[in-house]
Amino acid sequence: MQATLSRFSAEVLELDVAKVAAELEEAIREVILQRLRRKGAVIGLSGGIDSSVTAALCARALGQERVFGVMMPESDSSDDSLDLASQLALTFGIPTIVENIAPTLEAIGCYKRRDDAIRTVIPEYGAGWKSKIVLPNLLDESHYALFSLVAQSPTGEMRRVRLTSEAYLGVVAATNFKQRIRKTLEYYHADRLWYAVAGTPNRLEYAQGFFVKNGDGSADFKPIAHLYKTQVYQLARYLGVPEEILRRPPTTDTYSLEQSQEEFFFAMPLEMLDLCLYGKNHKVAPIEVASAIGMAVDRVERVYAIIDSKLTSTRYLHMAPQLLEPISEVGKS
Repeated sequence: MQATLSRFSAEVLELDVAKVAAELEEAIREVILQRLRRKGAVIGLSGGIDSSVTAALCARALGQERVFGVMMPESDSSDDSLDLASQLALTFGIPTIVENIAPTLEAIGCYKRRDDAIRTVIPEYGAGWKSKIVLPNLLDESHYALFSLVAQSPTGEMRRVRLTSEAYLGVVAATNFKQRIRKTLEYYHADRLWYAVAGTPNRLEYAQGFFVKNGDGSADFKPIAHLYKTQVYQLARYLGVPEEILRRPPTTDTYSLEQSQEEFFFAMPLEMLDLCLYGKNHKVAPIEVASAIGMAVDRVERVYAIIDSKLTSTRYLHMAPQLLEPISEVGKS
């Protein structure tokens, strides 16, 4: 048994980064120039690792002058996001534009609708308050993973309340405006430049449905969707992504309180979840994964079950518009 357990380790996710980068650059050129028949790529730059690696690959594949970065801060954005996105663009020589989407979000009612939903569980929530949505950590909790709202009053008092289904859906529906408005601007710039829009999800996000349908889930091509998060970091180091971005914890940058991706969606360290997802994808027994990552076997089994549950619950996000009758001539020459 020991010999079997020793075969599975974090090394299964190690890349030959030079080879992978070269292959991805060639694939990007083929997709954009041949299949999509566009001249370049538009990328929403957030200062995060995924958009940074996507931008770096596109710049190497197409030339920096054929990549256009769009930075889209709003009222809840961290100042770090714009600073790091600008640093990334400077590092790779990518032309950019800053589009402040706060006025658009205000006009469409994003912030008001969100606050109205929050007030169903915290009636006094209003001006000066900050908030975020969190999940319990799978390593610390044994009960069902239910969303809670963490709120900070203007005086600094912290409160945590369980969200009702209505409140949770209301908050998420309102904040999803942010991703959809950003994507609208990306496509505006893509249309005027005759470029394609690059999507930036990694494998965890893509497979587990951590994206907004017709928001950050919309793109013309998704060059890193097959890569696990730890593999994205390996590529980032090889490509020369700035150290400040490499050190930044993955964040949603969606809520007014600082929030990690673990808190909001993944609910456990991403390095461990990468290996659990790899194990699940490759039919590795939970006992082998547990031995490799130092987690109890029953916890790995629970993670496997949650992976399956999210695949089912987020399938809608991956679905194309449903036709009620087939149209067989579509796509024929």
